[in-house]
Amino acid sequence: MIMLLAVVLTVLLSVTALLVLIRLYRGPSLLDRVIAADMLLATMVGAVGAEAAVNRHATTLPVLVVLSLLGFVGSVSLVRFAVREPS
Repeated sequence: MIMLLAVVLTVLLSVTALLVLIRLYRGPSLLDRVIAADMLLATMVGAVGAEAAVNRHATTLPVLVVLSLLGFVGSVSLVRFAVREPS
């Protein structure tokens, strides 16, 4: 049962990452690309968290915290940069 759940979760996360990469490539604006990059990072956090849950270990918790902080700080700084830039 756990292996079936892991396969389904892997497929869903892979499809999500593929769709986000398409949005990251196509744009059309800078803010669309920023949101796509943030969503890709959130998908990575979900994948690492799912791997930790399936393998029943908590050693990847610092990695999850760092990825979450990186996503937050990166998104806030890029949005602040985009707001200052004249349209």
